[in-house]
Amino acid sequence: MRFLRWFRSTIDVFRDLAGEAPSLVRMSLRSRASLIAENLFLRKQLAFYQERELRPRRLTNAARLWLVFWSRFFDWRSALLVVKPATLIGWHRKAFRLFWRWKSRPGRRRIPQDLRQLIVQMVRENPSWGEERIAHELWLKLGIHVSPRTVRAYWPAKDPWSNRRSQSWNTFVRNHARALVACDFMVAVTARFHVIYIFVVMEIGSRRILHCNATPHPTAEWTIQQLREAIPSDHEYRFLIHDRHATFSTELDADVAALGLQVLKTPIRTPQANAYCERLIGTMRRECLDFMIPINERHLRMIVREWVSHYNRGRPHSRLGPGIPVQRTAPPQRVQRHRLDEEERITSTPILGGLHHEYALERAAA
Repeated sequence: MRFLRWFRSTIDVFRDLAGEAPSLVRMSLRSRASLIAENLFLRKQLAFYQERELRPRRLTNAARLWLVFWSRFFDWRSALLVVKPATLIGWHRKAFRLFWRWKSRPGRRRIPQDLRQLIVQMVRENPSWGEERIAHELWLKLGIHVSPRTVRAYWPAKDPWSNRRSQSWNTFVRNHARALVACDFMVAVTARFHVIYIFVVMEIGSRRILHCNATPHPTAEWTIQQLREAIPSDHEYRFLIHDRHATFSTELDADVAALGLQVLKTPIRTPQANAYCERLIGTMRRECLDFMIPINERHLRMIVREWVSHYNRGRPHSRLGPGIPVQRTAPPQRVQRHRLDEEERITSTPILGGLHHEYALERAAA
C-alpha cells in the first residue's frame, strides 16, 4: 500500500509539471518588460493578501518543485511571501534526500533469465533439495558459480516442500577421517508391512558408500560377509565404527580384527558418536525411502542400489568443499560466471523415475 501511494503521488507530480510546461514555454518567448510588469502585478496581489491576513492554500508537490527550481536563478529570500525561507530550504533538502536515495538504491543486477528459469526447474524437479545443494550442482557440474543466498533469492514462491558432540571424539574422527569406516543398520517397510533391514558401510573421509545390502533377518554371520565384500584386501583403513546392537557380536569383532581393522564401539545411547553414518541414513530416508513403497526385498535392493550410485557419482556434498565422492571431471572454468558458451547444452538425467536429476554439459553437434 505504501508503494502504491508513493507511485500515485509521483504520477500526480509529473502530471502537474507537464501541465505547467506550456506556460513556461510561453513565458520564455515574452519580452523582458512584459515579464517584469507581470511580476510586479503578482507581487502586489500577494501584498494585498498579506495585508488582509488571508490564509493561503497548501502548496502541491509540483508547486514546491517549481519554487525550488526557480530559487536557483535569483535572490529568492526577498520574494517569499507565502512560505518562510526555512520551509523552502527544507523542501530543497527533502528533494535531495529523495534524489540520493534513488541514486544509491541497493542491490545487484539480476542474474540472466535463463539461469533463473534453470533454478526454478531444479527446485521443482527435486523437491527435497535446498538452496545449498542447488548452488553446488550449478558449480560442480555446470561451472556456474552462484551463492546459496542468490539461489534462495530466486526460489519459487510456493516451493514443494542438538545435542553437543564430545569434543575429544569429534577431534578424533576429524583427524582419522581417511582411515575410518562406519557402518549401521536402518529399517524399511514393504507394501505388505514386512520389515527389511538395510546395512550400509561408508568411508568417512570421502563420504563414499562402500557397500549397501538388505535382508529381513540380519545376523552376525551375514553382517561379517557384507563387511568382507565392502572392504578390499589392500585397504588402508584402520578403524571401524559401529554401535552396540546385538548383531555386532564379539565373534564379529574378532572377524573384523582379522580384516586388519580395529573396532570402535560407540557409547551406550550415543548415536552422535556415529554421526556420519546416522546422517547418511537420514539422507537416504529424506531423499529416497520417504518417497518409495518397496514391493518386496528385491525391489528395495534395486531402489537402494540406484540411489547409492547417484549418491557416490552425482550428489554434491557440502563437507567435501563442495565435491562429489567419486568426482569424474573437474568443474568447468568460465570467463563469465553466469553464462554458457553458445555450443554448450545442459542435459538432465532422471534418477529413480524423476525423483532426482543429474545435470551435465554437452557440446552441441557442429
